[in-house]
Amino acid sequence: MNWIQKFVKFPAFPISVVLIISGLPSIVIAESPISLKLQRFHWQISQKFIPPNRKAPQTTTGGASRRGGSCFLQRKETSTPLMPGNKYGLTFAERPTFYWYVPETAVQTARFSLLDGEDIVYETNLKLPNQSGIIGFTLPKEAPSLKVGKQYRWYMGIPCGSDELAEEIAINGWVERIEPTPDLSKQIATTNPKQLSQVYATSGIWYEAVHTLVQQRLANPSDRTVMANWQALLESVGLEDLVSKPLVDICNKKTK
Repeated sequence: MNWIQKFVKFPAFPISVVLIISGLPSIVIAESPISLKLQRFHWQISQKFIPPNRKAPQTTTGGASRRGGSCFLQRKETSTPLMPGNKYGLTFAERPTFYWYVPETAVQTARFSLLDGEDIVYETNLKLPNQSGIIGFTLPKEAPSLKVGKQYRWYMGIPCGSDELAEEIAINGWVERIEPTPDLSKQIATTNPKQLSQVYATSGIWYEAVHTLVQQRLANPSDRTVMANWQALLESVGLEDLVSKPLVDICNKKTK
């Protein structure tokens, strides 16, 4: 039995509807922590995420498996995906970017898997940073592009030892690629870049909403509008504890 089967039961779920835009560029570089005490500016764009009107797949596992606390130097902390509470998100991208908060750990690698039902369609090892922070991973060109209208489950496992009985942190979620409507495509094409994350958030396109703001944070780390929007988006899905976490340099850094 492989390491995924030990922790995950795959329920049958109906294939949903549709989405796209070519894969967004990868990220992530180091950035200094930001104070949680961000002000609410009168020019702030509303970034409240509006969930899509569709049913998320049913899961039988939580956000972590086993005990896992010994993986992290601060035992009270745990790895958290940047996802809404139901761990389900839409994307337009053929190869989207996934984000997690990972506390400081001595573990050097994690295992990322993308699954279609019970079939693993892509799997790789990721190099973990030597500091706590938000990491991102973009599906590379060698990974199959997501099919429109299909729900995929992703899974990241952080082993806390070298043998099969070792503790392990297991984080999972869902992604579905759909196509934008003609009106939404036009709106995206004509929207000011600083307001683009709002369009994605209010349209229920989670992966692009997060990725757009991450890119803006990297390009303009001192921009108060960007940071206020980042705070508003995360708070709208209950991730207020992650607002001040730094972005760290590991995106697309795979191990052999």
